[in-house]
Amino acid sequence: MGEIAQTPKPPYYAVIFTSERTDGNNGYAKMAEEMVKIASVQPGFLGVESARESVGITVSYWESLEAIQNWKQNERHIIAQKLGKSDWYLKYKTRVSKVERDYGFEED
Repeated sequence: MGEIAQTPKPPYYAVIFTSERTDGNNGYAKMAEEMVKIASVQPGFLGVESARESVGITVSYWESLEAIQNWKQNERHIIAQKLGKSDWYLKYKTRVSKVERDYGFEED
């Protein structure tokens, strides 16, 4: 994390996870790191970007809706989802969208 994900030519999908955290870490940082490691080896995973201030935003990129559904059903991810509701988040919103176009700039 901390870099702009290198995604392929569209179309592909983005899962946008926006959250407000509870106070304290409560194992959150360790689990977040584990989720990135596990997601990165899931079939169809393309990359991830994340930032946190008062609101956290994590965007993961996927080849297909099927790949997203498979990630949602990953055993460790299910545990993280439950802990999110019980320990880590005041509230969150997940949005799934199809990326039709992308463009950018990179200084040489």
